[in-house]
Amino acid sequence: MQQIAYFIEKYKYFLLFVLLEIIAFGFIIQSHSYHKSQFINSANAITGGFLNKTVSFFEYTTLKEENLRLSEENAFLRTKLGLQTAALDTVHLDTNLVKNQYISAKIIANNYTHRNNILTINKGTNDGVHIDMGVINSTGIIGIVNQVSHNYATVLSILNNNTKINARLQKNNYFGTLTWDGKDYKTVQLLDIQRQANIAIGDTIVSGGKSILFPENLPIGIIKSFEASNKNYSNIEISLFTDMSNLGYVHVIDNLDKEEILELHEND
Repeated sequence: MQQIAYFIEKYKYFLLFVLLEIIAFGFIIQSHSYHKSQFINSANAITGGFLNKTVSFFEYTTLKEENLRLSEENAFLRTKLGLQTAALDTVHLDTNLVKNQYISAKIIANNYTHRNNILTINKGTNDGVHIDMGVINSTGIIGIVNQVSHNYATVLSILNNNTKINARLQKNNYFGTLTWDGKDYKTVQLLDIQRQANIAIGDTIVSGGKSILFPENLPIGIIKSFEASNKNYSNIEISLFTDMSNLGYVHVIDNLDKEEILELHEND
């Protein structure tokens, strides 16, 4: 208190001057509408800017939760879309017509620079994830689940020598096998396409639907180059739609008919 009193005593004339200036400034604003409006506008601009920054900060802090919510919503909509599509050819809507359900997950470890790349997701058997499930995102195929714990799973990336995916030309029914040569993470290779397929640069490649892992017509990429002979095509390079170096939320595909199909194959 003594220090405060000493400060006021020492600077009393300066403090009195500041007080009088504030009072005078207040009288000017109150007596002149233009000055008053300018003051209010300036105050609103400062306050509005501060509030905008505050809202932006809190929006950023909740971005993770919002992304998770959107991913789970997309998984639900994918399943619902499958139900509606299956119902187009029947009079009565039957939930047994749904062939695939989707489980939302997040990539928590992403490798794309090695020869055989492995990803890790934050969902496991507790969430319904099992070995040999396809993994996709909104732009294309990501890989195949190969190991699972209670809460996590590893995924063979599409950028893995052991990953073979059935694919086809979107414009016709010529099928091939998608693989990776280990060089460019943006480019994979398409094998076993017949010469009659009449492919061209820019043709879209989608999933073939001949496996239990992926439904048909999932986007993969476009043809960027190839070589042709009289008998076949070779060195067909596919530019991926998905940026494998920048992965976030994904969907794990649960084929509800998988066990029945596998049982039939075992009996062959």
